[in-house]
Amino acid sequence: MIRVKEVSLIGDEGEQMGVFLTQEALSMAEEQSMDLVEVAPNAKPPVCRLMDYGKFKYKQSKRAHEAKKNQKVIHVKEVKFRPNTDKHDYDFKLKHVIRFLEAGDKAKVIIFFRGREIVHRENGQRLLERVAEAVKDIAQVEQAAKQEGKTLCMIFAPNSLKKKA
Repeated sequence: MIRVKEVSLIGDEGEQMGVFLTQEALSMAEEQSMDLVEVAPNAKPPVCRLMDYGKFKYKQSKRAHEAKKNQKVIHVKEVKFRPNTDKHDYDFKLKHVIRFLEAGDKAKVIIFFRGREIVHRENGQRLLERVAEAVKDIAQVEQAAKQEGKTLCMIFAPNSLKKKA
């Protein structure tokens, strides 16, 4: 696949071997039962490396798998309120928000308006402020109250996320 006349060759251990004809480099790779891999095609002459390409791909996939295993996936959990939510329902849903935040997930609190309730948007705003006040010890407001059609929403992120970032 390498179509140039000469290549700069790097050995299996990373040492510079010099400039060789492509056919010569291929025969050296074959003698050592290695592959000739082009690593810098834009250089003059292009840089190739002697390596076991299958082993290289295997190690690369293992590294990617390890990195994926160590990452933390953060979900955004939604809790919907109505502007006239009663005390017990408010407390019940607030417990859900607190549980989500303590688990390390973000919480999106949505106030859903039906019919003419949208006229009294300040009721929803007050409810969001109550939720923000209740979770201020364990979370911070990531996105302030924002109107989206018939809904008013606010996003909270746990404090542990802010410290890590």
